[in-house]
Amino acid sequence: MSASVIDFIATEARFGARNYEPIGVVLSRGEGVWVWDTEGNRYLDCLSAYSAVSQGHCHPKILAAMVEQAHRLTLTSRAFHNDQLALFYEEIAALTGSHKVLPMNSGAEAVESAIKSVRKWGYEVKGVPDGQAEIIVCANNFHGRTLGIVGFSTDPETRTHFGPFAPGFRIIPFGDAATLEEAITPNTVAFLVEPIQGEAGVVIPPAGYFTEVRELCTANNVMLVLDEIQTGLGRTGKLLAEQHEGIEADVTQLGKALSGGFYPVSAVLSNNDVLGTLRPGQHGSTFGGNPLACAVARAAIRVLVEEGMIDNAAGQGARFLEGLKDIRANTIREVRGRGLMLAVELHPEAGRARRYCEALQAKGILAKDTHEHTIRIAPPLVITSDQVDWALERLATTLTQDFS
Repeated sequence: MSASVIDFIATEARFGARNYEPIGVVLSRGEGVWVWDTEGNRYLDCLSAYSAVSQGHCHPKILAAMVEQAHRLTLTSRAFHNDQLALFYEEIAALTGSHKVLPMNSGAEAVESAIKSVRKWGYEVKGVPDGQAEIIVCANNFHGRTLGIVGFSTDPETRTHFGPFAPGFRIIPFGDAATLEEAITPNTVAFLVEPIQGEAGVVIPPAGYFTEVRELCTANNVMLVLDEIQTGLGRTGKLLAEQHEGIEADVTQLGKALSGGFYPVSAVLSNNDVLGTLRPGQHGSTFGGNPLACAVARAAIRVLVEEGMIDNAAGQGARFLEGLKDIRANTIREVRGRGLMLAVELHPEAGRARRYCEALQAKGILAKDTHEHTIRIAPPLVITSDQVDWALERLATTLTQDFS
């Protein structure tokens, strides 16, 4: 690394809280699937800012919408109406089939908002005794980093020394519908779950799982809450990951790609019952639903559809997955994925996945490790066949590399 790169990294270490462990590259520019570091080296981005940059870096149409709106009006707070919020509501509802929309900023805010809303629904509509509402969640979940959310995480790294935590959550295994059925009680108001567990290493449930889950939630008057912050908006080759099993959630959270990486935008989508319980003054956000965010989000979902990115994710994801499965390497324990949400899990004896990510960096690919032995691969949805093949060549070389 050059002196300037070392200086950037050293300055971060000196002034910043050490709550991340980034790969040793300092990025300064991005376009489409590519990013460049401060020394001019080009990399294929296979993380997409954890799926936030699904439309590609600096998409020109989203950029134009952001610049135009920034010249007109950026923030009013929800004390007043603005001319972008209603249009955002209308367009996201038409796209997803939702009845009500609650705009927020970050994914974690969307999750917290959904938790508050389903509890309120439980008390006011379902008739759960006050203070007794239960929400079922899954082991190895990742829904964010707020205090409320980490309280029902099973990852010691996210929980240790952050308690005490709020009660009201029951944890069950992911992908086991029978255990869900056993866990439901008269006080259960919701089942909060990721369609695919991303942070856990792209863990895909058994076929038919969500069909059973939907039936159980309906039969027991329990709200099915799907966290589609990573999986939604085309990442898995469908608009929403729920569509792979032909179901509909009662409450859905979107974020990340909702702004194409330009601005923090998230939303809770719901039927009338859940969000319909909220009254003025009971929940809000100064920045949630601001005109700049709405203009950016409108452009982000428009290009996603108009430019065929969802279909491209399905096609290129299948190509990428097959190519990964064709790599014959003793290091690989399992390859899995759906659409352009992919993972290569290594055998523990192969060592930490991070060293493979660092080797990939030297070959022009940026990927990120998770849970010690898994490499996540999630490029922007605009990736081409040639770029997939280019990446596969370098992945094959790296995964067969001898690090001893």
